[in-house]
Amino acid sequence: MAGVTGTVRHRGPRRLTLSNGVTLLRLAAVPFFFAAIMERLWGPACALFWLAVATDYLDGRIARARGESSPLGGLLDHASDASFVVAGLAALALGNRITPLLPLVVAIAFAQYVLDSRSLAGEPLRASGLGRWNGILYFVPLGIVATREMAALSQPSDAAIAWLGWALVVSTTISIADRAFTLLRLRRRRARARSTEVGGSRT
Repeated sequence: MAGVTGTVRHRGPRRLTLSNGVTLLRLAAVPFFFAAIMERLWGPACALFWLAVATDYLDGRIARARGESSPLGGLLDHASDASFVVAGLAALALGNRITPLLPLVVAIAFAQYVLDSRSLAGEPLRASGLGRWNGILYFVPLGIVATREMAALSQPSDAAIAWLGWALVVSTTISIADRAFTLLRLRRRRARARSTEVGGSRT
C-alpha cells in the first residue's frame, strides 16, 4: 500500500483533445488548399474548403459538449481559421481575383486580436461584433470561387468577387481601428484609475 506521504499529482488542462484534433485537421489542410487554388485543382479545393467549414462548425460544439473548452483551444481555433483564410485569400490575390490588400489586413487583424486579448498569457480571446462577422465573411469569397469553378458556373462574376474583397478590406480596417481605439481608451482609463489610487494613498 502506498504511503500517506505520497505526492498528489494535479493534472493540468489536456492539450491533445478531440476538439483540438478536429481543429488541427483544418490547420493541416492549409498548404493543400493554397496549392489546390494555385494549380486550379477546383475539385480538391472545394473539398478542402467544405472540410474547413465542417471542422470550424464542429470543434467548438465538441469542446463544449466534452468540457474541453480552454484558452489554448480558442487560440488554436482562431489561428487555424486565420491561417486557412489568409492562405486561401493570398492564392486568390496571386490569381488576380481579389486585391492583395485583403490577406494582408486579415493577417494584421488576427495578430492584433491575439496580442490585445492577451491570449498568449492564457486568457480567452475576445472578439468584437464586427470582428465576428468579418471572421465568417472571410470564408465567403473562398467558397464562392472554389464552388463556382468546380461546378463550371459563370456567376457570381469576377467583378462581384473583386468588390466583395474590397468591402472586406474596408470592414477589416474599420475593425482594426475600432479595436485599437478601444484598447487605447481602456489603457487611459486604467492609468487614470491608478493615478487616482496613488494620489488617494498619499493623502
